[in-house]
Amino acid sequence: MEYTAEYYIEKLNLQKHPEGGAFSEIYRADEHIKKEDLPERFGGDRAFSTSIYFLLQGAEISAFHKIKSDEIWHFYAGSAVILYIIDEKGKLVIKKNGSDPEKGESFQVTAPKGCWFGAEVENKNSFALVGCTVSPGFDFTDFELAERDALLQEFPQHKEIIERLTK
Repeated sequence: MEYTAEYYIEKLNLQKHPEGGAFSEIYRADEHIKKEDLPERFGGDRAFSTSIYFLLQGAEISAFHKIKSDEIWHFYAGSAVILYIIDEKGKLVIKKNGSDPEKGESFQVTAPKGCWFGAEVENKNSFALVGCTVSPGFDFTDFELAERDALLQEFPQHKEIIERLTK
């Protein structure tokens, strides 16, 4: 049986995410790393690790954002996802999260901490279901959604993709 985006949204109890798409937290470690044992960029204690289901469908985007930890994307179902990462030197890195190595896709891709990144579904007539693992664990205080004008000012060479992946 071939499942649809609507099927996964219902079965996995996915809710709207501020960056776009839909998500549900599925794991948050019950052990924590104390603030004093973390790099200074963290404002408090963090769970060892967290993970979510994340779904994009059709023309939906994961708008450019950054967090204070590495984020690993795990491909589960649907179309490949294209991740666009602007690294700390301003270089645009494109990674495909999917199930076909022959097409340059990887089951796991990483968005490094502190880098702007966004994503879109490769096949706009489909959807993508992925998992995202963050360690130290995700906290919304570590999340920054990009402002289009500020990102364009900093990285004018990436105008086309910034305009497509910002709100």
